[in-house]
Amino acid sequence: MVLPLSSVGARRILLAGFALVASMIAPRLASAQAVATHFDPDGTAHVQNLTAPLSPFESEQAKAAWIKAHSGAASGPPPGADLPTLQAFYGRFNDRLAARMKAIYPVDIEARTIGGVRTEIVRPKGGVAPGNAHRILINLHGGGFLWGEGSGGEVEAVPIASVGKIAVVTVAYREAPEHRFPAGSEDVAAVYRALLADHRPSEIGIYGCSAGGVLTAESVAWIVTHGLPAPGAIGTFCGSAAPMIGDSMNIMPPLGGEAQPTKDGRLGPYFEGADLKDPMVAPTNSDAVLSKFPPTLLLAGSRDFAASSLFYAQRRLTVLGIDAELHIWDGLPHAFFVDPDLPESREVYDVVVKFFDRHLARRN
Repeated sequence: MVLPLSSVGARRILLAGFALVASMIAPRLASAQAVATHFDPDGTAHVQNLTAPLSPFESEQAKAAWIKAHSGAASGPPPGADLPTLQAFYGRFNDRLAARMKAIYPVDIEARTIGGVRTEIVRPKGGVAPGNAHRILINLHGGGFLWGEGSGGEVEAVPIASVGKIAVVTVAYREAPEHRFPAGSEDVAAVYRALLADHRPSEIGIYGCSAGGVLTAESVAWIVTHGLPAPGAIGTFCGSAAPMIGDSMNIMPPLGGEAQPTKDGRLGPYFEGADLKDPMVAPTNSDAVLSKFPPTLLLAGSRDFAASSLFYAQRRLTVLGIDAELHIWDGLPHAFFVDPDLPESREVYDVVVKFFDRHLARRN
């Protein structure tokens, strides 16, 4: 039974509530006063003396990994390194991660040319699950459209193949500096077209991380505008169908000790000469293209410079009635789940596997 309150009683309860809220936020307001912030006429904020501790929602392993990466304990490429040096560094980096992945998640890997494109087919030890016999995933590795072939693809394909008991084809698509857009999209479409000989489109999923997340969206845009049916589901991780601009591109790099970018993060050698308004480059530029997308999984860490791209892509997909599922791990950086020893990484693998299991078609 609900008892009515007198106006005086209600006022007292409201005042008590306001006092409680004020007592909770007063310390925050006091500390906020120490942060020097001023605003330009266009709304741009300039913030000084901002302190950003690690998120209390991170695992201890994730915190330790962040501290190691930003304390000088972990070696990185030399400042100002040229492209061959960067490619060599990240090649070794991916080799180590891939070896660790395969130690935790046992798989068999077969090199095969599909549709004229080099690929690796990654299968779980012991074979795929019976329910996945006719299903297959295409993985598009990250690496800024500059590196990642081979071990970079294995880092993304191995855990999903093993955890999901499903075959994953990781594609060695053409990259810069030798190639330019839309070479990658053409390669993915060629592999996809070849797989359609043995699989229904609803049995095929495509996913990728970072540049691979961008290329996943671009490839679907290319596929649906070149006479091919859309795949059953896709995953755009740490990069998506929208340009890499927005809040995260301004705020997140300094938190990792990097400078703020001065232009769209997608502008690199691969996109030289491309029109960023072209929906084949950024599918969010066209509702007609984006409305043909299949169910889409988007995921990132809150400290990922690409997070705003995912937020906007998910928003546009949702407006158009596309099933768009967004997951964000607080405090985690760009592509954090390439580290198989983080508890959050295993959460990602489970999310990815369950998403494709829900959305890819089964045969009776």
